[in-house]
Amino acid sequence: MIGIVVVTHSQLGEALIEAAEFIVGSRPEGVVSVSIDLNQNVDKLREKVAAGIKKAGREEGVLLLTDMFGGTPSNISYSFLEEGKVEVLSGVNLPILVHALNSRVKMGLTELAASLETFGRKSITLASGILKGNKRSGA
Repeated sequence: MIGIVVVTHSQLGEALIEAAEFIVGSRPEGVVSVSIDLNQNVDKLREKVAAGIKKAGREEGVLLLTDMFGGTPSNISYSFLEEGKVEVLSGVNLPILVHALNSRVKMGLTELAASLETFGRKSITLASGILKGNKRSGA
């Protein structure tokens, strides 16, 4: 099973994990939140991410889910990229996290990351467009 580290500004990652726990029914194993405080030294933040990777670590690899491309959590996480061992996906939301939890035992790290990117693009919906009978743009 692939480990997951949710790296976000403030406490967003822990909130996402708690919400996912409610949906899947139990605290997921091998899932860790790392909260980034922009007032901390970048070396201290890297240490926090490294500790999260170690805690969530699995032989099958670790997926870092970050909140925003170009933000500090993502920028720090990119430095841990290691083909086949650590992958980073920016733009985490609740549907992506739940999908990751449900899919991480069925596929390898690279395949999971690519699947989540595609799924994430399709999981955003403009409700007014659906109510008007428009097709979902991502579907």
